Amino acid sequence: MRMIDPDLLRTFLAFAEGGSLARAAAAVNRSPSAVTAQMQRLEALVGEPLLAPVGRGRAMTPVGEEFVDHARRILDAHRDAWLSLKGARADGRIALGCTQDFAEAALPALLRRFARSHPRVRLDLRIGRTKELTAAYEQGQIDILLTMRQGPLADELLVLREPMVWLCSAAGLASAELELPLAVLDPPCGFRATAIAALDAAGRSFRIAATSPSLSGLRAAVLSGIAVTTRTERFLGSGIVAAPRHLELPALPDAEFGLRLRAQADSASADLAALLADELPRLTADT
Repeated sequence: MRMIDPDLLRTFLAFAEGGSLARAAAAVNRSPSAVTAQMQRLEALVGEPLLAPVGRGRAMTPVGEEFVDHARRILDAHRDAWLSLKGARADGRIALGCTQDFAEAALPALLRRFARSHPRVRLDLRIGRTKELTAAYEQGQIDILLTMRQGPLADELLVLREPMVWLCSAAGLASAELELPLAVLDPPCGFRATAIAALDAAGRSFRIAATSPSLSGLRAAVLSGIAVTTRTERFLGSGIVAAPRHLELPALPDAEFGLRLRAQADSASADLAALLADELPRLTADT
């Protein structure tokens, strides 16, 4: 029976999720040539071609597409076994700080897996805004931090990039105006700054029509048709849709979120951070 190195499966899934060798290389922190060599080793073990040339790149073969689910199940079983062995006797407390962007969608399933493997560990969950959570992290009050990113940092384990999009009520704006009505969070806010910069660069006239310190307030303002806003696609649903083309809104860059682990964090915190770093890219891609 041939055993498959989990690292090969992680790289294969990075290609499946990213769609190119370059993106896979960035995701697993290897060179494109190293990723190519890993894929060749995996194909030799499987005995079937998983990738095929398409133009200047590569695409999944039918066997490769079928193998994705097998690879995920193998890695899930491998990770659950590893966590259970490490976590059976672990105790203590983990403080996890996270913005609301991830709290409702990506985190619950991963926290459930962690709770099964580390039943004696207490989780202190802090859901809030980037500025306040980052301050608490830097003061040693938070062990793991998942917030909007301002730039590269030495303690980052993962960087997630998601497209920013313009959003509005499914019923449209409540009134037609020459100036674009904009709903934003109170400063400081990366989404607010990016939206204003994009509108200024495009020479688009706008006004701040609604502000809020929370995402729930922002959602209420958008749902009412008072204004448009910018977030990621996580904010879609329940009456909020992508802004229509006739509004002619400018293009936006990606939003970047960073996962950080405090240097003095204990082994249980490191276990949870490793689980988040491994699984969040897949879960966010499926969201």
